[in-house]
Amino acid sequence: MKRFEGKTVVVTGGNRGIGYAVAERFASEGANVVIASIEEQVTEAADKLRAATGAKILPVVCNVTDIDAVKALYDAAEAEFGAVDISMQNAGIITIAKIEDMTEKEWDDVMAVNTKGVFLCCQEVIRRMRKNGTKGRIINTASGQAREGFIYTPHYAASKFGVMGITQSLAKEVAEEGITVNAICPGIISSDMWDYNDRVWGQMLGDYGPGELMAEWVQNIPMKRAGTGKDVAGLVAFLASDDAEYLTGQTINIDGGLIMS
Repeated sequence: MKRFEGKTVVVTGGNRGIGYAVAERFASEGANVVIASIEEQVTEAADKLRAATGAKILPVVCNVTDIDAVKALYDAAEAEFGAVDISMQNAGIITIAKIEDMTEKEWDDVMAVNTKGVFLCCQEVIRRMRKNGTKGRIINTASGQAREGFIYTPHYAASKFGVMGITQSLAKEVAEEGITVNAICPGIISSDMWDYNDRVWGQMLGDYGPGELMAEWVQNIPMKRAGTGKDVAGLVAFLASDDAEYLTGQTINIDGGLIMS
């Protein structure tokens, strides 16, 4: 029997990057998977995932900053597959700017998606897990910047420190009900977001060509390589499994040893 057969998983930001890799891992292990994103490409991603794994995949267009959209996401998941067992709050955005150039809108947008979005999804899925008596698994995507902020991204660092705080608080609240809440801190991961980071930080920190800044930073990683979505998906699958039932309130680095704690 596959590890997640009969389980229903929701992954926000599931149409690309880490989210897609996580959705693919759960699908390959037998889960019914709901992938959510604000982007219309979520349907295309679901078709690709369905073809690759043969699993049952439901795409939902959802803005995680909108409470009604979040409720509709979990309504759709329950209507299609029944109670949600695992929810990964992975939707996230970043912008990079000097502090004097950063706009209030940039601050608000990043905090809304990265922190408020995690809160709203956690709130809604916990409400439903309690109603259904589900001993569920909740996994939130933080960042290496939940450990240490970096230049030109104070709003992103603040948003990810917030994810860690939400994770710890909720873990304490729902522990006795058998619901676990954990977070992950990906480091440098090959993805669309890191392509953006490499390009914009590279322009701001020096005369770097495409890929050069990221390659320089990768040399600081003890394993001497960037991570992949599959690397992250392996950790998420463990946190969602029965093997992790006594693990809650933790924020776990996955960065090849870049930040050790």
